[in-house]
Formats: sequence, structure tokens, C-alpha cells
Amino acid sequence: MPVITEITIVLCVAIWILEVIFRLAWPAGLNAMLGFAMLQPATACVHPWTFITAMFIHNPGALWHILFNMLTLWSVGPYLERLMGHWPYLILYVLSGIGGNAAMMLWAAIGGASSAGWITGVYGASGAIFGLFAAMLVVYHNMHEDLRSMLVWMIINFLMPIVVPNVAWQAHVGGFVFGGLLTMLTIYGVRSLRMKPVIAKFAFYGGILLVIIIAIIIWSNTLNPYAAFL
Repeated sequence: MPVITEITIVLCVAIWILEVIFRLAWPAGLNAMLGFAMLQPATACVHPWTFITAMFIHNPGALWHILFNMLTLWSVGPYLERLMGHWPYLILYVLSGIGGNAAMMLWAAIGGASSAGWITGVYGASGAIFGLFAAMLVVYHNMHEDLRSMLVWMIINFLMPIVVPNVAWQAHVGGFVFGGLLTMLTIYGVRSLRMKPVIAKFAFYGGILLVIIIAIIIWSNTLNPYAAFL
């Protein structure tokens, strides 16, 4: 059973329903909830939990946001979870999401002190899901599977920022890069580790990539024009 995928979907949907209730009955509560959970590059280093919590909240005013993300997650998650195992899959999902959020900080840093990216709120599971897409591509290539059906889903998702406004494509790219790297390293990495248990390889390479992500976050924050006021 794809337990991690199921729990993730239930958790995201439950939180979204709570957001909708707050939006209708208690707007101040919704603002407090989003303020606590969503990632904002300017404050991310003093609110480090948002690198994870932002993955589990979605736009309460847009049904398509939660619906599309959860349908996409259900289309790719169970296959990968059964193939990798629960814990390696969880490492992949969380690392991809954190990597996607780190990419938002990097983009803000590249944009300079005047970049609106510093004060842009970011939330949603898209970064983590794009990490799963990258993992699927690596796995399909390694197993010589037909990539066409997966490419259709990927193209649709990559086109979303063009069709739908205010979509954080930077998080998509970051999640895709780190999810793909983790899967590639696990399959094609250090020869002496290839026969190790899957969980051991995911933990080892995931730890290395997490250090790189943290370094990106710390470097990006050195260019944060709001850091002195926090």
C-alpha cells in the first residue's frame, strides 16, 4: 500500500478544507495560519519550518490548486513508493519540496535587493511533485520503460506557469533538479554503495544534497535586504 502517498494526500486535503472554513468563517485565522505555514524568502531563515510546512498548504480560493496537485501526486506517487519503499520515497518527496523552496530563495537573491521575490508567499506541493516527476524519468530510463505517458503529465505541469498566473515555476525547477539528482545518485552513484539497501543510499545521498540545499539557503540569505530588520 502507498501509505506515505495516501497520508500526504489526506493531510493536504484536510488542511485545505480547514483553510476554506477559515476563509469563510474566520479570515483572521486563515491569515495567521498562512502566515505561520507558507514560505516567504525574506523571513524563511527565521521561520525554517516553513520549508516543510509550505508543502502541505494550498490556495483556499482556488480548487484547481489542490485538485490538480493531488491528482498528479496520485498518478506518480504510488508507483514510486512501491518501487522505492516508504521511507526512501518520503526522503525523496520532502527533499524535493525543500529544494523547490530553496530555489525560490535563490531566485530572489539573484534578482537583487529590489526583487519582489523576497516578499512573495510560496505554498503548495508542486516542488515536491516535480521531484517525483524527475525521479520517474530517471527510473523509467533505467528500466527502459516507455516515457510518453509520463511526458504528457510533465508537459502539462511545466506549462502551468504560462497558463495560470502566480505559479512558482522556480519551485518546480528546484524540486525537479533535486529529485532527479537524488534518484540518479541512488542508482548510478558511488560503485561501492550500489549494493547497499535502498534506504541507506537515499539517506546518504539525501544528506549530502540537504547540506547543499542548506548552503544555498544560507548564501541566498546573505543577500536578503530584509535580514537586518528580522
